[in-house]
Amino acid sequence: MRWMNRVVCMLVAASAAGTVSAGEPGPAPGDSLRDVREVHLRNVRQLTFGGENAEAYWSPDGKQLILQSKHEPYPCDQIFVLDVATGQSKLVSTGKGRTTCSYFVPRSDRIIYASTHWADAACPPPADYSQGYVWKLYHTFEIFSARADGTDLKRLTNRDGYDAEATCSVDGSRVVFTSLRDGDLDLYTMKPDGSDVKRVTRELGYDGGAFFSRDGKRLVWRASRPRNEAEKKAYLDLLKEDTIRPTELELFVGNADGSNATQVTSNGAANFCPYFTPDGTQIIFASNSGDPKGRNFELWRVNVDGTGLEQITFNESFDGFPMFSPDGTKLVFASNRHGRERGETNIFVADWVEGN
Repeated sequence: MRWMNRVVCMLVAASAAGTVSAGEPGPAPGDSLRDVREVHLRNVRQLTFGGENAEAYWSPDGKQLILQSKHEPYPCDQIFVLDVATGQSKLVSTGKGRTTCSYFVPRSDRIIYASTHWADAACPPPADYSQGYVWKLYHTFEIFSARADGTDLKRLTNRDGYDAEATCSVDGSRVVFTSLRDGDLDLYTMKPDGSDVKRVTRELGYDGGAFFSRDGKRLVWRASRPRNEAEKKAYLDLLKEDTIRPTELELFVGNADGSNATQVTSNGAANFCPYFTPDGTQIIFASNSGDPKGRNFELWRVNVDGTGLEQITFNESFDGFPMFSPDGTKLVFASNRHGRERGETNIFVADWVEGN
């Protein structure tokens, strides 16, 4: 799934009543990469410089990140492993096709990611924006497993239609992913070797971008839910073209088998990349709900029951893809802040401060 730093959505922002913010804007003294209102962040450090970098996720030992990046000489996104201490990165995908949604498999020496390289070494064509802002669901996306250095590549999925957006449980026993295999975009889980596939969601609409809670018992994800016949038709018509419109995505939580699913947000905005806080009581995520024009994405935090909404980042363009380090002391995220060129997106890591 193409990530959302380019999104230009015509949304009406939800009310900010009940949110928590602090202070006046401006760089923090001695910590120039953060705004003074970003009270939960300290010692913000930039890890990548140039290109389009996103979806950076921690290794189990907290020493590395795996991410997708588009920069020369690669014409579309490829997967890299980055050393957090040195900032050095290494290509671990094939360098061919388009890749997305990479993740370390805990308690193993392996990684997973989605790629189109098996079908064509060239980049697949971009989405057709004549219908407005849409995401292209490349039917040649399949999920692959490899050693952390990119060797020993193995294909895990082999079904007609989109398979991508895979992440792993902390114990490494299950992988959750999004698939079009049964005619709708639903969540599934499987073992890290691709076996024992189980369907998790069944309601009409896109379900994706799922993450496990640390105990592996729950999932948090983003979803669209067509509310009437006109919306259902519009969704299904786009789906026939391997496309969706991601302008209204709400967050859901549920058990890892899909039971007891409940909606967390109801703001009519584009909410995505949700991740549980270490104690599992809250969710950190990105949303454009605070911008009447729908262009600016910030990080927010909310209780799993939808209460206690709090704005975490304050940046004029894009912040997204937050993930807490395994020990809970750091937060990694992608941002347009401090970019040298328009559209540049880089990876940042910060110390997490719970109190204000």
